[in-house]
Amino acid sequence: MDNYQGTIVRRKTRPVQVGSVTIGGNAPVVVQSMINEDTLDIDGSVAAIRRLHEIGCEIVRVTVPSLAHAHAVGEIKQKLRKEYQDVPLVADVHHNGMKIALEVAKHVDKVRINPGLYVFEKPKPNRTEYTKAEFDEIGEKIRDTLKPLVQTLKEQGKAMRIGVNHGSLAERMLFTYGDTPLGMVESALEFIRICEDLDYKNLVISLKASRVPVMISAYQLMVKRMDELGMDYPLHLGVTEAGDGEYGRIKSTAGIATLLAQGIGDTIRVSLTEAPEKEIPVCYGILQALGLRKTMVEYVACPSCGRTLFNLEEVLHKVREATKHLVGLDIAVMGCIVNGPGEMADADYGYVGRTPGYISLYRGREEIKKVPEEKGVEELIALIKADGRWVDPPSAS
Repeated sequence: MDNYQGTIVRRKTRPVQVGSVTIGGNAPVVVQSMINEDTLDIDGSVAAIRRLHEIGCEIVRVTVPSLAHAHAVGEIKQKLRKEYQDVPLVADVHHNGMKIALEVAKHVDKVRINPGLYVFEKPKPNRTEYTKAEFDEIGEKIRDTLKPLVQTLKEQGKAMRIGVNHGSLAERMLFTYGDTPLGMVESALEFIRICEDLDYKNLVISLKASRVPVMISAYQLMVKRMDELGMDYPLHLGVTEAGDGEYGRIKSTAGIATLLAQGIGDTIRVSLTEAPEKEIPVCYGILQALGLRKTMVEYVACPSCGRTLFNLEEVLHKVREATKHLVGLDIAVMGCIVNGPGEMADADYGYVGRTPGYISLYRGREEIKKVPEEKGVEELIALIKADGRWVDPPSAS
């Protein structure tokens, strides 16, 4: 994905439909999250899904650990349609999940399965090897178990996520390939091949790990192997169990952004040990920083230095508060004339320290006027209005 043009060239993938949302193809990178309510709590789950969707989460995942939960998801879907809208839902199915998956597939838009847990393999404590016969025997069992789910999803035109987790690789994968990104990739490929044999390609693939270098390596190797095999499935990116607070956000960004910058990834989830609503701004922040989604004003501001002619932090705050609703604009706040015009060359508007007590307003690279500092924000708004690019902020009510 070599690129010297300043824009990210995304890997070409097949479009996979998840309800009203498209993952892959030419669609923007999709933002996902997961509610933490017990799915048996119908009202609580509906409220949680709605909260996420209203702040920009485009696909919502729910956990389905039993048949009772699978039936409850049907009620959740109906209630959403009746009281809100048909939010795209993904069912998370683990541990011998065939019956659960077959039931919940009737009610959701995508089913996520974990290859390491889909067919239970009882570990042998004294095992020293996995014979080919044993390996193939489990493989046939997986095929028999997966086939009915693939067929029902295919008939209904619904999607599947093959979601490999580094921490839950099957024992035979660990013995054969080690606790490695290669083991994760081979685990995913085994399930992909079964689906392809059944002429089913509505697949999204993920290879999550809690260690960022492992996660990055797994996705990079997956892309390499898919390219070799002529596969073009979209990828769901995430660092699993990233934690909370600043470090959880940094960790998620380090993994997700690194891959997105290489053109890898079609949908993302930031996994924080916090309320799910806290994940969505991080997702959009990553996408905005990389130029993949424009969901807020882009502010360019210098870090301040001895040449700065006003309180940069205070002025940036005032400019942001006045203009943060103008989605699509790039606005620069620069402390002095030395670096200002050059560093903010790509901005739509600039607010630059000119001389003590005065600032210059720019439209792109063009200096428009010099105004007293106390009138700077007012005059910036007037300039944006004169250009017909102003909209009034939404009412607080």
